[in-house]
Amino acid sequence: MYIPKSFMVITPHPDDAELGCGGTISKWISEKAYGVLLVCTNGDKGSAEPHMTSQMLSGIRAAEQESASKVLGLQEVVSFGYPDGELDDTKEFRERIVKNIRKYQPEVVLSTDPIRQSFYIHRDHRITGQVVLDAIYPYSRDRLYYPHHEKEGILTHKVKDVLLWGSESPNEIVNITEYIDTKIEALSEHSSQLSDIDSVGSRLKDSAKRAAANQDYQYGEAFRRIVFRQ
Repeated sequence: MYIPKSFMVITPHPDDAELGCGGTISKWISEKAYGVLLVCTNGDKGSAEPHMTSQMLSGIRAAEQESASKVLGLQEVVSFGYPDGELDDTKEFRERIVKNIRKYQPEVVLSTDPIRQSFYIHRDHRITGQVVLDAIYPYSRDRLYYPHHEKEGILTHKVKDVLLWGSESPNEIVNITEYIDTKIEALSEHSSQLSDIDSVGSRLKDSAKRAAANQDYQYGEAFRRIVFRQ
């Protein structure tokens, strides 16, 4: 996989990007790529603590995401702030993604794979992945979708490649051997979601080893790559 000049990660929840592509983000940033993170929900439901409220948790998770993004070196973080579990395939959600794709003009977009057969995928993940693919093609490309963007000086954009994490049929492996520790460090910033970072880190390394099993390096991240433009 080539190193893009710019990329955008579109993640359903805080911490999903670190889990799915944290090593790739860190690697590309180290190679001077410009990286933007879009976080679709505020993570306000992911707690079993009896005294936690959604308002408290969303604030905690926003701060955790900011810290994790600094570890990875992401240049910008954009938060949509939708409540957990309430993403829908709406014109409003799709336009927000299209507008950011047009604004930042990424070569590559990374997001979650919306299609799985072996087990049920979280609703927010499924909807995010599908809306992202629709936003890339054809909405971001064609100027007569959301023509008011052009009046605001935001022009159409053709994304070159999409990398989908969490896929059952990956066809692209990124070598993250030098960046696995940065991935784990970034994920550790999401302490409200992790009870034992050492255990999580060990599992991440095992997963990354499996991804790189047929490669000549130790750790990898696996994606389903869709090429939209040569």
